[in-house]
Amino acid sequence: MAMVRILQNPARLHIAFEGWERYMSLRSMVEVPLGDVTGAISELGWTSEVLGWRKFGLVVSGFVKVGTFTHPNGTRRLVAMRRNVALLRVRLEHPEFDEILVSTPDAPSLANALDPVTGLSSSS
Repeated sequence: MAMVRILQNPARLHIAFEGWERYMSLRSMVEVPLGDVTGAISELGWTSEVLGWRKFGLVVSGFVKVGTFTHPNGTRRLVAMRRNVALLRVRLEHPEFDEILVSTPDAPSLANALDPVTGLSSSS
């Protein structure tokens, strides 16, 4: 079951939250101008790093994390992660979020298309 649907056009990145995820993220969609994207990488799956304080959302430890988080260092994140699904990490210069972390099987190809510096994704 998909948590998000990601679309990209020449000007914007669209991330649509589907089902119950829209309630846990307090949004049905986020749109980011591609000019705000400073980097994008794919990771093999779930990140075990500390996301920060959950402002709103749902965490089922080890299975799903959806919502907004602020790391102690100030990094503001919009998260929709599911275990065993590749992770797309998009770094931004944006007024609302510094990073968007979303699980999607298309993470490697999306990271490749979004990374403005190298055009290459990396896995860890």
